Formats: sequence, C-alpha cells, structure tokens
Amino acid sequence: MARVKIFSTGTCPVCDNTKNLLSKWGIDYTEARVDQDRAELKEMIEVTDGARMVPQIVIDGKWIGGFTDLTELHMEGQLDSLMTGSD
Repeated sequence: MARVKIFSTGTCPVCDNTKNLLSKWGIDYTEARVDQDRAELKEMIEVTDGARMVPQIVIDGKWIGGFTDLTELHMEGQLDSLMTGSD
C-alpha cells in the first residue's frame, strides 16, 4: 500500500479535515507536525519546492498538494491509482 504523509500543524482545521477524510476513505497516513519539528518543516519545504502552508500531502514521496488537490484527485478517480501504484 502507498505511504501517505501529511505535513500539518496543531492549529490547522483544514489539516484536521484532511486527516478525517483520509480516515473515512480507509487510507493510512503519517502526520508530520511542522510546528513541532524543524526537520519536518525543512523536509516539507524541500519536497514541496518551497510551500509554507499546510496541509501538504505526499504519496510515496510525490508531492500532490493540499486538501483541495487531494479531493480533486479523489473526485477524478485518480487517487485510487496513486494508492495502488498503478497508472
């Protein structure tokens, strides 16, 4: 199964919505709190080419964007192929 990582903060309601939605869809994820860990913040900035807003979502090391991008992928039927690793 794909590995999903969410870069978030503890005061971000959109981050909470993202985590709730992934849980609803049965997708496991790892949360990286950029407000508590400078190494995670540095990683987020590197993997997202400089993004400073959260949430930022990475699937198998590939940056897909934020909450809106995630929901668009799901609505377009592309999230399943990302999760299974098929094109």
